[in-house]
Amino acid sequence: MAKHLDLGLDTFGDVMADGEGRPLPHAQVLRNVVEQGVLADELGVDFFAVGEHHREDYAVSSPEVVLAAIAARTKRVRLGSAVTVLSSDDPIRVYQRFATVDALSNGRAEVILGRGSFTESFPLFGFELKDYEKLFSEKLDLFAALLRDNAVPGGLASPGGVNWKGELRPPLAGPHVYPLPESGTMKTWIGVGGSPESVVRAASYGLPLMLAIIGGSASRFKPYVELYHKAAAQLGTTPQAVGVHSPGYIADTDEQAKEEFFPAFKANRDRIGAERGWPPMGRDEFEREVSHGSLYLGSPKTVAEKIARTAKALELDHFDLKYSAGPLGHDKCLRCIELYGSKVIPLVREMLED
Repeated sequence: MAKHLDLGLDTFGDVMADGEGRPLPHAQVLRNVVEQGVLADELGVDFFAVGEHHREDYAVSSPEVVLAAIAARTKRVRLGSAVTVLSSDDPIRVYQRFATVDALSNGRAEVILGRGSFTESFPLFGFELKDYEKLFSEKLDLFAALLRDNAVPGGLASPGGVNWKGELRPPLAGPHVYPLPESGTMKTWIGVGGSPESVVRAASYGLPLMLAIIGGSASRFKPYVELYHKAAAQLGTTPQAVGVHSPGYIADTDEQAKEEFFPAFKANRDRIGAERGWPPMGRDEFEREVSHGSLYLGSPKTVAEKIARTAKALELDHFDLKYSAGPLGHDKCLRCIELYGSKVIPLVREMLED
């Protein structure tokens, strides 16, 4: 029997444009994201994730609040972050907020912990960039202690509570953190953008691995998957699920998908690129990413074939399509979600059975 592949969607809450190309208010974007999550649930999508940013061009700074709103209007879709920037947050508060979403959704919450690809949250919350690595390492260690020590199935307190000691904050010696997850824990992923150290870290804690592949061929991440399994074997932990997050867009035909998506994708890419010293993206670069890179773009059949190839090459358990892109309109996002749920997911399932 073929390996099961969870198929999800995620968004960063990109500030969309209205019909005349004007940016929508953040409040409207947030309401749109909730509608997108509700549609994903109705169509049978397995997972819907919302990213965290602290910039003008993204509306979501508190993923858990948005996920709670979606939880209240959905029944089955699992809900998560993409990602939670743990380095500049309090691990205990992150745990509490996701435990709350988990309760409100009847156990459907998942958290993807990462360092993030932007740094605005560090000065915003009073952290030094020079502590970038140390902050993530210690806060992840505390979060892992919460997962290990805080509860048992049934939402009951475990004996002893949480015991942990680090360098950046006072130790914990026995307190419980509330609310207690009803199942005893929460599914927690480590998001990795290309750091072997983060891959090993995920393996050391026995946590699932989520690879953010946003450029180039997915096959170049095969060594990271192999490293994850090798590290787990050496460290004596059990390998968990491996997932991939990549951008993409679906329309009725390949050409329609390109023409609708390219202007918004280029606007988003060039805005970020200007901050990082990248040259503007040309159409040739875009076409290469569609043909040979990490853009899962085209008709349902084209996108399904590419997802299936990636899933087989990396032996994936999970794939998320990041369907939003800069000013791409809400109506186009809804149509993309509709095609993903009604066409792409069944096609991928069929292809993986072959």
